[in-house]
Amino acid sequence: MATWLPPEGMKGHIQVFDPRAGGTYRMTLTYERSEHPAPGKSSEREDIVNGQFVELVPDARVVQRFEFESDDPAFAGTMTMTWKLTPRAEGTEVTIVCENVPAGIRQEDHLAGMTSTLANLAAFVEAPRD
Repeated sequence: MATWLPPEGMKGHIQVFDPRAGGTYRMTLTYERSEHPAPGKSSEREDIVNGQFVELVPDARVVQRFEFESDDPAFAGTMTMTWKLTPRAEGTEVTIVCENVPAGIRQEDHLAGMTSTLANLAAFVEAPRD
């Protein structure tokens, strides 16, 4: 199984991972330092996410829905995230579209998280293999 790296300054733990259409996942992201730019959604230092893979099209598309565990209504609701993979001469272009982002997630924080996620993906796929 591949190692997943959360955004910088966070530690990730995946409790459930069933990567198939209809399959679910559960992960906890924990801020590693007590000082961080925004409080967690589930607690001061954690984001707990429950998700479902809606659609998996090999080499083309991943659609998932997920919710944050939170008592704060600003983080309520189901977000849909669609990853589109497009072949390019120099590799693969990855486009992420997020819909129904909870109002409590600031756009600049969301952009920083997605940018970090894409950087981790690039590092993983570009790493030499044994």
